[in-house]
Amino acid sequence: MTSAIRGRTLRTRRGRLSIRVDLRAALACIGLLIGVLVIAVITMTSGDYPLTVPEVIDTILGQGPPGAEFIVVTLRLPRLLTALLVGAAFGISGAVLQRITSNPLGSPDIIGFTTGSATGALIVIVLTDGGMLQVAGGALAGGIVTSIVIYLLAFKRGVQGFRLVLIGIGVSAMLLATNQYLITRATLRDAIAAQAWQVGGLNGRGWDHVEPIAWTVAVLLPLTAYYSRRLGILEMGDDAAKSLGVSVERSRFVLICISVVLAAVGTAVAGPIAFVALAAPQIARRLAGTPSAGPMSSALTGALLLVASDLAVQRLFSDVQQLPVGIATGTLGGLYLAWLLAHEWRRR
Repeated sequence: MTSAIRGRTLRTRRGRLSIRVDLRAALACIGLLIGVLVIAVITMTSGDYPLTVPEVIDTILGQGPPGAEFIVVTLRLPRLLTALLVGAAFGISGAVLQRITSNPLGSPDIIGFTTGSATGALIVIVLTDGGMLQVAGGALAGGIVTSIVIYLLAFKRGVQGFRLVLIGIGVSAMLLATNQYLITRATLRDAIAAQAWQVGGLNGRGWDHVEPIAWTVAVLLPLTAYYSRRLGILEMGDDAAKSLGVSVERSRFVLICISVVLAAVGTAVAGPIAFVALAAPQIARRLAGTPSAGPMSSALTGALLLVASDLAVQRLFSDVQQLPVGIATGTLGGLYLAWLLAHEWRRR
C-alpha cells in the first residue's frame, strides 16, 4: 500500500507544525471507540433494572428517577469505568512490551509482571489479613519488585527482547508455584478469597478503584505516545537506534517502567485478568494494518475486550452470581494463545 493511501500529512498554515495521520489506523481507532460506546450504553441501560439512555444521563446529573442513583452511580458506572481503564492499561502495557521484545508473547501476564503482582497481593491476603488498600499496595509492590528482578537477570550488556521473555517465563513459573504454596498455607476463608482474587474480576468495584487507574492511564498514555517514536526506532535494532541518536538502554528502561506500572496498577485494581495484555496489541495491529500496535489503538482494543467480556459474564450468566470476568478472558485468551502459537509455527 502506498504512502499516499496509507496516510496524509496535516500541516499548519505556515508549515511550522506537521502531523502525519495514518488513515486506516485512525479509522480503526474510531471504529473501536464506537464499539466501546455501544457496549457502554448496553451495560448502563440493561440488566435486572433496565433504564433508558435519557434516564441514565439524568441520573448521572442528579435528576434521575427514584432508586436509579444507586444502580447507576454506585453499581454500574464505576464498574464500567474500571473495566474501560484497566483494559486500556493492560492493552498499552502489552503493546509496549511486545514492541520492546519484538515478540507477540511479550506481554506482562506471560513475562510474569502480573504474576508478581498477584504474589504481592496473596502475601497480604494470606499472611497479614489486610484490607483492600493493603492488597492493592501489595499487588503494586509485587509487580514492581518482580520487574526489577527480571530486568536485572536479563541485563547483560543491555537487555535483549528474547532474553527478557525467556527469563520472565521462568520467573513467572516460580511465582505461580509460590502462589499455590501460599494458598495451601492459608485458612479456608483466606484461601477462598485468594483464589477468587487470582482469577481477576470487576465485582464490587467502586469509585475508590476508579481513581488510581484513571490517574495512571491519564499520566502514562501521553508519555507512551511521546516515546512511541523512540519505540519505533528501537524496533530497527540497537545499532540503528544509536546511530540515530537514541539512548537505547535509557529509553528501553523508561518504556519497561511504563509497562510495569500500568500492569501493576491494573492488577492491583482488578486482579490478574488474563490475556487482555497479550491479545489487545495483536488485534489492534491487524485492525490498523500497521507493523506494530500503537498505544491508542491498543488502549481502545483492551478496553473493548474487557468491557465486552464483563458484559457477557453479567448478561449471559446472570443466574450465576458474581461470575469473575477473568474466567471469560481466560477462556478466550487460551484459544487465542493456541492460535497464535500455531500461526507463528507455520510462519516460521
